[in-house]
Formats: sequence, structure tokens, C-alpha cells
Amino acid sequence: MTDDANTEAAGRSADADSDGRSADTEVPGRSVNADGRDRSGDTDPAARSADAVDVSSDDSRSSFGAAADAAVPPTDTVARGTDVDADAADADDATPPLRLANVTKRYEGGGGTVTALSNVEFAVAGGEVVAVVGPSGSGKSTMLNLLGLLDDPTEGRVELHGTPVAGRSERERTDVRRETIGFVFQDFHLVPTLSAVENVRLPTAFLSEDHTDRAVDLLERVGLGDRLDHTPDELSGGQKQRVAIARSLINEPDVLLADEPTGNLDRETGVSVLEEIREIAAAGVGVVAVTHDDLVTGYADRTVELVDGVLDDA
Repeated sequence: MTDDANTEAAGRSADADSDGRSADTEVPGRSVNADGRDRSGDTDPAARSADAVDVSSDDSRSSFGAAADAAVPPTDTVARGTDVDADAADADDATPPLRLANVTKRYEGGGGTVTALSNVEFAVAGGEVVAVVGPSGSGKSTMLNLLGLLDDPTEGRVELHGTPVAGRSERERTDVRRETIGFVFQDFHLVPTLSAVENVRLPTAFLSEDHTDRAVDLLERVGLGDRLDHTPDELSGGQKQRVAIARSLINEPDVLLADEPTGNLDRETGVSVLEEIREIAAAGVGVVAVTHDDLVTGYADRTVELVDGVLDDA
């Protein structure tokens, strides 16, 4: 990914370690919104909770007001309306939060045209962990850039919850990226002069609300409650990765994009990080992990392979 992309996405990353893992079984980043409203109404870690961007919460569906008493339609009409509502809800649930629809990406250069991705069809479902594997130069970074709304396809479209992203301004892209997508990088991208809490809070720097309490809560949930004021040089590699994971969850994303999440970690710490990622997915967040590490594929629900820009099920 480009330096610009990494700088922008750094406010969305996440890092982890096996040191001091929290005994709390509640999933990281899945608690209560900054405004105190629980979108899911369910504290089960396996359910979509208030710390994930959950588009299914709609209070208007459950309250019809006094109008319902004033005019009750025939029974068959009620039944049909219920079926329609149920079908609409099922359709919403079936729509993936992030999709590449027949995407091709070409780059023009002095040596001619390079096709980085060719007719790629890909989607990640909420709660699913997908590993993307392939040799260097196969198009994995390009695919991650497109999924992260950091680049545009030459052909095809990128969809968020079924809506094409094309045509949005840079400001709109930035806002939707901050609200919908979390980033985790191999090199952590923590600000060296900031504490763990400050690094986690960084993506909210230009928002009106103070997210310090949420940042503390996320760090406690990834087992770093005793490292809140530590700067990156006072943390191990796995602890840095956990800080970055907490940072990626600060804005309640629907999708977590991980670029070599275990690349700089020993095996034991890598297992700890992957278990953390599985817990995040269990709460309804879709995870896409680009990797060369077989350990990651072992924790994935599905593995796809990119070779010369062509995507196949591995």
C-alpha cells in the first residue's frame, strides 16, 4: 500500500499480543456507542453489538403508535405485510457489507499497461473471516486498497452494503471509510510519541465527542488495561498489534482489513492475535486478511487465492 494510504489508514489499524490477555469474554469493540445507545440490545459477544456498525437496528420497525389501534387491517393483509417485512429484513441481512463487483484495475506506465486485477468478484459477509493468499505481485495490495476505498477500479464497482461507492467525493469517502472500515497493518503504524490510549483514540481526533473512555475499554478488552499510558517503545510487538486492533475498532467498523496481521509476530503471539480476530468476527464484523502465513488461513472461514490478478477459491 502507498505511504499516503498507510498514513490515512493508520488511524484505523489494530495491534495485539499474548501478554496479559483479558479474561473478559466479551468481544473487543462490541459494547456501547459513544452516545450510550446499544444498537443490538444484546450483550452476547456472538451477537452484533453496539460497538459494531450495525445497520439492522431500526426502532421504527417495532413501534407503530396509536395509529395501529385506530385502523386494524384485515388479517390476510397483516400477514402479507409481515411477510414483506421479514423478506426485506432477510434481504438486508444477506447483503454483504463490502463487495468487489467484477472489478478490473489497470495501471498505465512507461512499460505499457499492467492489469493488477482482472474481473474480480469478491464479498465478505458480516462475521466471516476471509484469508487472501497469493505470491508477491499477484494483486493482493491492490485488492486491499480497493476494499479500503483508497483507490478506484478501472472497471466494475465497489459496494458498501449494496450501494456503489463511485461518485462520492473524497470527503465523503473519508467519512464512510472512518465509519465503516478498520485497518490493521503488519508494521502497526502507531505514533511513537503517543500513549496506547492516545493512539487508539487518534481516529476520533476531529470528532466532537471525547472517546477516551471507549479507548480505555477497548484496550482493557484486548488485555492491555495495565499498559494504557505506555508509548510504543515500551510495548512488545504483540502488544503493539493489540493497540492497533483496538484502534481499528474505535469507530465501530463493519469490516476489518488486515494486511499481514501476523507478519512481524512469533507464532505464539500470532495465535493470540488471530484468536482476537476470531472474537471480533464472532460479534458480526467481516474480516479480510491478506497474508503469506499459513497460520492465518487456519483461522479463516474461507481462503481465496490471487494469481496474476485473477481470484480463485483456494
